[in-house]
This record gives sequence, structure tokens and C-alpha cells, in this order.
Amino acid sequence: MPLMENAGTVVRDPLAVVERMAVTNNWEFSHHPGDEITLGISGERTNYHASFGWMEDINVLHFSCAFEMKVPVARLAEVQQLISRINEQLWIGHFEAWDQSGVVIFRHALLLTDDVSTSTGQCEAVLGAALDSCERYYPALQFVVWAGKSAREAMAAALVDTLGQA
Repeated sequence: MPLMENAGTVVRDPLAVVERMAVTNNWEFSHHPGDEITLGISGERTNYHASFGWMEDINVLHFSCAFEMKVPVARLAEVQQLISRINEQLWIGHFEAWDQSGVVIFRHALLLTDDVSTSTGQCEAVLGAALDSCERYYPALQFVVWAGKSAREAMAAALVDTLGQA
């Protein structure tokens, strides 16, 4: 028995919502045939490559965000330990480090079953949470990758909140 009565069929196109969001914010984007829109976004620390993909067979709007960093094989295990610590702090989404490519990526998914649709506000919230997380933890990842720090040291540095800007 469903929890709610069926209120009718909602016509939805999650990627149309994402495209409107990109146009409204003047972001560069590419609409790939079928099921994906990619965005190029400049952050304070690096550039981000975000992607919204509609997986109709499972009714999921998948979001991913990668940034310009390639993890050398020698630092991959320490980066994965750091990512585990970071993910414990997150309420929305998670980070992954891909073994084959050395790419660090933030991922999240919106389940849109039955009559549930998405909105511009919801997509902006997912994107905003991702960018906030990426901006916050990017320096910690750099500490591990480029400065040779341990996951523990990098996480301690990432959790220090600074006031103002230099």
C-alpha cells in the first residue's frame, strides 16, 4: 500500500531544470545527447567540472563534481584515508578517489520515483552543497597530495575555520 494517494502523473524532465539553472546563472554547459548536462564552474580554489545525469531506468538524477587534481599512485592510499575522514563530516553526498584515473570526485543522487520531480532550488542546493564541500576540503587534499602530509594532519588543518580573508 502506498504511503500517499497517487495525485496524477507529473511530466518531468530533470535535465531541463538543470539547463534552465545553468542559463539563469550564465554558466558554461553542454547538453550531451540523451541523459547528461555538464557544467564548468570556477571556484575560489580551482575549477570544477559538474555533471547532472538522468538515469531513467532507476529514476535517479545523479550529480558529480570533479576538480583539477590527479592523485599520484604513491599518495592514493593516504588520500583514500582522508576521504574516509571527510565523508564522516558530510550530511549530503560523498567523495571518492578513483584508483584507475586518480581523480577525486564528489557524488550525490536524487531519487525521483513516482510523482516526485525536481526543482531549480533543489538542483542549486545539491550543487551548492557540493561546491561548499569541495572548496572546504580541497586544501586538505592538496596537503596530502602535494605536501606529503598524513590524512590526520590534513583533516586537522581542514577543520580549522578561519574568519575573514587575507
